[in-house]
Amino acid sequence: MQPISPPRREPNRRLFWLVVILAGLAGGMLYRQVSDFLRSPSVVPRAITPRGNLADEEKTTIAIFKGASPSVVYITTLAVRREQFGFDVQDVPQKGTGSGFVWDDRGHIVTNFHVIMDAQKVRVMTSDHRTWDAEVVGIAPDKDLAVLQIRGLTGRLRPLPLGTSHDLQVGQRVFAIGNPFGLDQTLTTGVVSALGRTIRSVSQRKIEDVIQTDAAINPGNSGGPLLDSAGRLIGVNTMIASPSGSSAGVGFAVPVDTVNRVVPELIAYGRLVRPRLGISLAPEHVLQEMGIAGVLILNVEEGSGAAGAGLQGTNRTPDGQIVFGDVIQSVGGKSIESADDLLGVLEKHKAGDVVEVGVLRGDRKMTVRVRLQ
Repeated sequence: MQPISPPRREPNRRLFWLVVILAGLAGGMLYRQVSDFLRSPSVVPRAITPRGNLADEEKTTIAIFKGASPSVVYITTLAVRREQFGFDVQDVPQKGTGSGFVWDDRGHIVTNFHVIMDAQKVRVMTSDHRTWDAEVVGIAPDKDLAVLQIRGLTGRLRPLPLGTSHDLQVGQRVFAIGNPFGLDQTLTTGVVSALGRTIRSVSQRKIEDVIQTDAAINPGNSGGPLLDSAGRLIGVNTMIASPSGSSAGVGFAVPVDTVNRVVPELIAYGRLVRPRLGISLAPEHVLQEMGIAGVLILNVEEGSGAAGAGLQGTNRTPDGQIVFGDVIQSVGGKSIESADDLLGVLEKHKAGDVVEVGVLRGDRKMTVRVRLQ
């Protein structure tokens, strides 16, 4: 007998075509939804409106930044740390970081003294993001200025053009370039907010004729240039007045007239060279207790300009009484109330200049001419 095969099931053709039809309908609906979504105004980029020409003020700002930024550098100071149990030496970055700018084509860089204070090594990153070891060639803590030098870059750096600060006016546009918070090549803008300000340096000496600006100056901007609308250097950004330590709309810059007088001396001598009268002063509290304005001469150096002009120092009589010397109350027509005032006035002169010194001798006021040494 032949084996009986199980009956063959015919495919359910109706069900098959039903599935095909449903899949086609679903695909069509999905296609229409995707097409509608892509054509939706919410995902189609809008047409670009032509910008037109930049405003003249914007063009000026851009030109100033492009012209000056290659001359601005980023400064990092390093401390040398030796391992306690070994001979390994590491260069460790410390907090003294800031900005600086190219002074001349011999590789001299100007910055603030407080940026490189206590540093054992200094590195400078130029605008092309190359880093160089720098040598400290001169410092003026009283003016919060310092000069570095990068060897081997003679003629390869672009110095900033110099302006003047004695003829600035409140309201002039100013531009600050620096490295706030380590962000290199940053531009902020503002105006000259005030002139003739006085601040204290890290040595607690007065820095006079300081420029006040509302251009944002933050930690890291120190030592960077303050420029006028012609792209000329008019000051060195040095500090901010802010309880929080961040920009508060009140920044200060050492005026370029001071910078241009101090920096050449730092390059030549490594320090600020002050002209001298040839005197030593008594402690300031002596006159303060007597209610007398000025500074009291304690001693006059033999052969000095002061001696040649007949200025008198303080001495003691044979019976032990103290005879006060001359009290200097003015130099060159400027009032003198402290040793700081006297040094500030003398710094604006050079050796060989003759200045008029107003003194109080006993009860008599007089004026003498002194040649500075």
